[in-house]
Amino acid sequence: MRLPNLAYRLPILLGLTHAAVALWDSDPFQVVNLTAPDGSARANFIPYGATATNFWVQDKTGNFRDILLGYDNVTWYESEEVGRNFFGPIVGRYANRIRNGTFTIPVTKNASGPNKYQVPENEHNGTNSLHGGEIGYDRRPWSVLYKTANAVTFGLIDPDGEQGFPGTVLVAVTYALEAEATWKISMNAIATAETPIMLSGHHFWNLDAYQDSEDLLGHVAQFDASRVIATDGNLIPNGELIDVTGTPLDFREAKSIGGSINDTEPFAYCGTDCVGFDNAWIYDNNLEDGPVFSVWSTNSGIKLDVITNQPALQIYSCNGIFNPDLPIPRKAAHGGPLSSYPQHSCLVIEQESWLDAINNPEFPVDQIYGPTRPYNWEATYVFSVLE
Repeated sequence: MRLPNLAYRLPILLGLTHAAVALWDSDPFQVVNLTAPDGSARANFIPYGATATNFWVQDKTGNFRDILLGYDNVTWYESEEVGRNFFGPIVGRYANRIRNGTFTIPVTKNASGPNKYQVPENEHNGTNSLHGGEIGYDRRPWSVLYKTANAVTFGLIDPDGEQGFPGTVLVAVTYALEAEATWKISMNAIATAETPIMLSGHHFWNLDAYQDSEDLLGHVAQFDASRVIATDGNLIPNGELIDVTGTPLDFREAKSIGGSINDTEPFAYCGTDCVGFDNAWIYDNNLEDGPVFSVWSTNSGIKLDVITNQPALQIYSCNGIFNPDLPIPRKAAHGGPLSSYPQHSCLVIEQESWLDAINNPEFPVDQIYGPTRPYNWEATYVFSVLE
């Protein structure tokens, strides 16, 4: 069955130039396999959530490891049986959190002005919205627009009023594996009316694939960011910034992520009674022409460098991934399924814009998009092996 006629505008509006692009309903759990032209990387995706389910690169011994957390049973990405864990999807229409689930257009401080919109308050007992509401982009069946041996484009029509957001949004994400273990991700969107848009990829990484350790002590990061967006105990931005100098948040010099987790305990950077990281750093000088973020494993030797056009970086150190009442079975490649993913054993690395800028007009970004202002998000993930 074909999608509505509006779907046929999607390739044109998003600048897709493929000779033939057809938008059809897709099996949301049909696995799409991609391989880099030189065989340096392989990845699997499914249309449900435009989700990355597996990502293989070589370690220092030349063996391929699947370094992306997820499920071996792809239907679990939809199932409530294991919870909504945001393993590998695109999150939107508005990623991260929105204070009280409200915003205004034009933007006003804490939605204090007119033209207020309400979206679902699906976190912290109904005090804020998270990743687009109850049915965010991670819970939508996307369609395959285009596929080759090393690239795929997924498309989504997000209707006017869905989850309370104004305007219909047409979205496309392209994943491409290129030579030398390079993963390029491009997201484009356009809306029929003014609406907030902030997208990101929500990928959980363990560069050891749980073969060498079950912690992050061997994961080392370095990135130039002297400021972090300050939040309250529910991780809602308050409009202020934290100077990272002299704090565990300072990664301007390379250091162990796992070795820094316990140092965060007095500060509760990841929320009330939380130990670890769940924070947004503002890049100091992102010229978009070279890596702004690097992380590597001293165990596997796998290194990731990120180039992006986004101004901020969210890191989540898997502080709450283990729930004794609902443990998440690991992939077989990670030692599962009888064992589960433990706390502080993985990283979510999100390239994105300033958090909840739609409630903080003092932030220097405009996150309202519309018919004459399309949205674009770009990132290149380059994997290599430590010398």
